[in-house]
Amino acid sequence: MRSILTLLFAAFLIAAPIEAQTLRNANNASIGKVESDGVVRNANGSRIGKVESDGIVRNANGARVGKIESDGTIRNANGASIGKVESDGVVRNANGARIGKVESDGTIRNANGASIGKAEGVDTKIAAVLFFMHLLE
Repeated sequence: MRSILTLLFAAFLIAAPIEAQTLRNANNASIGKVESDGVVRNANGSRIGKVESDGIVRNANGARVGKIESDGTIRNANGASIGKVESDGVVRNANGARIGKVESDGTIRNANGASIGKAEGVDTKIAAVLFFMHLLE
């Protein structure tokens, strides 16, 4: 589970230079963060992984758990597609089903369109990864 969280957390880092991103839930509590050096932290501040500049995702122990491709496809360590973040912020699972969206203002919506949180310092791709992480915890 942690490996998938780290991989999903990293999905949007490919589109832009890495900048610190924080995701807050509907109660304004922080649920995760990606730091400017690619380190991924959970809500408690514990390091749960890192995204390298080439899209390789590593877990807290440094083991490769997957890769984020430039088209937004998220692959696990075996190369199988486990999801995708589209350029408009729509997040899809491995079967192509829409599971949510990150809007341009940072609002995060679930599959039904309900607002479930907000991304600070929004970059659509980074926010979508944080969204994935939140759904899986």
